[in-house]
Parts: sequence; structure tokens; C-alpha cells
Amino acid sequence: MTDPRVAVVGAGPAGIYAADILAQEHPRVLVDLIERLPAPFGLVRYGVAPDHPRIKEIIKALHRVVNRDRIRFVGNVAYGTDLKLDDLRRHYDAVIFATGAMADRSLDIPGIDLPGSHGAADFVSWYAGHPDVPRDWPLDAREVAVVGAGNVALDIARMLAKPADEQLSTEIADNVYQGLKLNQATDVHVFARRGPAQIKFTPMELRELSHSPSVDVIVHPEGFEIDDASQAAISSSKSTRLVVDTLLKHLDAEPTGAPHRIHIHLCQAPIEVLGTDRVEGLRTERMQLQGDGTVKGTGEYVDTPVQAVYRAVGYLSSHLPELPFDHQAGVITNDRGRILDLDGVPLPGMYVTGWIKRGPVGLIGHTKSDAAETIASLLQDLDQLPRPEISDPEAILEHLAGPIVDRDGWARLDAHEIALGQAQGRERVKVVPRDEMLNAARGR
Repeated sequence: MTDPRVAVVGAGPAGIYAADILAQEHPRVLVDLIERLPAPFGLVRYGVAPDHPRIKEIIKALHRVVNRDRIRFVGNVAYGTDLKLDDLRRHYDAVIFATGAMADRSLDIPGIDLPGSHGAADFVSWYAGHPDVPRDWPLDAREVAVVGAGNVALDIARMLAKPADEQLSTEIADNVYQGLKLNQATDVHVFARRGPAQIKFTPMELRELSHSPSVDVIVHPEGFEIDDASQAAISSSKSTRLVVDTLLKHLDAEPTGAPHRIHIHLCQAPIEVLGTDRVEGLRTERMQLQGDGTVKGTGEYVDTPVQAVYRAVGYLSSHLPELPFDHQAGVITNDRGRILDLDGVPLPGMYVTGWIKRGPVGLIGHTKSDAAETIASLLQDLDQLPRPEISDPEAILEHLAGPIVDRDGWARLDAHEIALGQAQGRERVKVVPRDEMLNAARGR
């Protein structure tokens, strides 16, 4: 019997962890990591602000997995165009979909579609140097609103407030640096609809806001409420306590007169984006905590003059061709990682992991445990799965028509980015255009 072969579609953390666990649990399995971009690592490479140095340690760990025996990287290959579901079934015993979540959740309020209103995912993709987004970004607004109470909202606020020159020690792409140099923002307003104990910031992300000497962090006292549920959360969670303590320090601090300011507004829910031809302001309703962690509107409204609005209310997975999809939840319908058809019956050999399995929540630790659950289901099923029609591991590469980036190609691209950085006294400069990435992968 030939060694079992598994395709993992998506080479972000979810897919890489799934491949790693599978290779550890099964002594003979061969895994192909199929990625639509020329580079692996998904949102770790393309969903994180460039000034997050701790992400480098995660990438080092992911690097080690991609370089493992019995794991093959197949980059620049898109599911749905370069490969269809039947192709995967013909070449693999099982397929794990780990395509993550890259789209923005909608915010259904009047005016949200005005020019100057943006989705967080689009902006993050721009400043992270994603090859499939425009190279330029409009940064002419002096006052900006960011709607959301998670780490992405803080990343956006920090990137808009922090001077571009302070990013030059990072891997920031040249077009992003040049764009941020033209940024006109002086005041960035972050709006959270609940109180300080309910927001989803991590303590480290919140502390990073004040690391720039050019930025004052101002927490506004209105809405800084601690109810019974808030006090219980503070008492039971160290992370919540650290977040609230940090907010209190900013609340009590005197502004230094720095040229840029990040304002944090609590218990304010967005009601309407104001403007006629473009964004002119954001209307919010003051909310009141109800003692159980929930809020209700007070009927009191606040208009904040801004010229741009960023909605950071969550990511959303995209429907993959030929697979069932729960559009309301934004996930592939599954049971412990087994993909279910419309009748709730598992599709033989089809699995899912990561955000497209459980929704865009949780950190790296959740991704690992999620992958472990999916791999346990796959291994339980493996002996009963039909063998693929084509057993030759090289046949799938011959089937693909476009240029493929293999492990060696990714190593060349990686080395090229590091060399670009060294020439500027930096660790790395990220290459953005896809054609330049492919040329670097070929050693050109």
C-alpha cells in the first residue's frame, strides 16, 4: 500500500499546525501544503502590523514545520481555479481546508458605504504588504474613527497615529512606508460599545499604544463604567484586570502634548456615518451597562467630526467553491472538523480547520487545539477512506499549469527579502508585487 497523501489547502497557522500534527501522529503520511500566495504563513505574514516583533518567533516555529520531511510546500496555487475539488479527490486520500478569514464583517448602519469608509481587513492587507491589494491608500483624513474593541482596532489606530519613520526598523514594504509618510491623521478615535472590562484588547496590544513618544493615549471618562459583571470579570481574569489597569493609567494621565493622539471612547455604539459626498463624521449612541455585562442605549447621541471611518468589527471567511457553507456563521459546516453536506452527512475525506471551521475567534493556542481535533477525526477515518485514483505524488505538480513556488522557491524569496533588509540596516523588507515575488522565488 502506498503512503497516504493529504492536501492541506491554506498555509497559514491553521494549515501548518494541522500538517505538523498529522506528520507527527502518522509515521508515513505525505502532506502537501497548498497555498494561493507565493509565500506561506497567512495572517501571520499578511494580517499583522509590521511593528509586532513577537510575531517573528511564531514565524520561526512555522518555518520549521514547512521545512519538515514529508511536508511539501506548493505555493502560488489557488483552490477553485488552479485546482478543483475533483482534482484534489483524485490525487489525495484526504483534504483539509484551512483558508482562514480575510474579508470584513459588515456594519449595517446608514452612511457606511460613503467614500472614506473602509473595512479593517482591506487596510490591514495594505499595510502588511499583501500582493493582491492596491499599492496606494488614501490617508488624507486628519481625524479618523475606528469602530471596534479588539486587537485589530488597536493595530489600525497605532498604524494611523505612529509616524512612518518609526516603522523603518521593521519589515514594512517600501510602498507602505511612502504611503504612511503622507498620512495626515493627528487624532484617531477608537469606539467600543461596552465598558472597560468587556473590551477584547489583550494587555500587550493595549500597552503598545503608548510606546511611541509621538502619540498620546487619551481614555475619555464618559462611559468608563464598572458594573457587577465587570467587577466579577476583573476579579476572575488577570488579562481583564491588566487591561482595565492600563486604561485607568491612561485615564488619569495628563497628555504630554504629543503631535498625535489616540482617543479611546467606551460605551459608545456607532449609529450612523455622517456625510453627503464623503465621510464627515460618526454619530454614536451612549450605552449603559446593565449589570450583567450587556448594554442598552440611553438615547443620547454624540457626533464626532472625522473624515474617515474604519470598521474593525470582525473578519469573515469566504465561501469556497463546491463546499457547503453556513453564510450566517461564516464557516464550513462541520462536525469536529469533518465537513458535512447539506443533509448533515460527512463528506468522505473532506475536513476543515482554523477560522473557516470555528469562526474568526481565538489566538494561536486555539488554532493548535482546533487542528488537533480535526487531525484526530481524520486519523480515525483514514483506514475507511477510498484510496485516490492517482497515487504518484508528482502527478499533481504536472497537472498544475501555472508557476509553482516550492520549498526551495520560498527559501529563495525569503533570502531575497532578508538581503533587501540588510542593505538598509533592517532585518527584512517585504516584497509586495506578485511578479517580483515569483521572480525572487525563481532566483531571478
